[in-house]
Amino acid sequence: MDLSDFRKEYSSRGLRREDLESEPLAQFEHWFHQAIELEIPEPNAMSLATVDPDGMPLLRTVLLKYFDASGFVFFTNYESRKAAHIAANPRVSLMFPWVTLERQVIVQGRAEKISTAESLKYFTSRPRESRLGAWVSSQSSVISSRKLLMQKLSELKEKFAHGDIPLPSFWGGYRVVPETIEFWQGGPARLHDRFLYRRGDSGWRIERLSP
Repeated sequence: MDLSDFRKEYSSRGLRREDLESEPLAQFEHWFHQAIELEIPEPNAMSLATVDPDGMPLLRTVLLKYFDASGFVFFTNYESRKAAHIAANPRVSLMFPWVTLERQVIVQGRAEKISTAESLKYFTSRPRESRLGAWVSSQSSVISSRKLLMQKLSELKEKFAHGDIPLPSFWGGYRVVPETIEFWQGGPARLHDRFLYRRGDSGWRIERLSP
């Protein structure tokens, strides 16, 4: 299938250096709120790239659950494939594909487990079905059928029918502590605006990148 003529001309919205916040997380928050206001579907969906011990990269979509000056937090099974990759090599990358806004944000940094207390706080805020789901799935493992999942779900519903659902020891959050964050704004004639925040000893340095 030839896609050479499948193209879209980007707007002239642009991104100027003087419009950027001095801190990248403040700039991310500004763009994130705009994505919410414009009703971008799942603005907290982000691609997470990890590398296995043989150097093979793997990309999947996860959901950002909160962020602050320390970094970006998502949750997963600590026995999953992504967790095994992170244990071997904690250097990861995130990408927010806000295509409707002609924007993307790319984060490079290190993933580290958050505290059990932080994981528990989020876990107890989840709907009951989601908490059960965390117990049901041995994430990334091979299974013979969906029927087995549903059977295990029924068993766990019965087990926890009259009490709270505890935090699984194999489930929790990671915080991606950023080393670089790139803000990309599409521009006409493929002359996009790209600004890279790079962490240094004295704070963040901002550089304009060629499109």
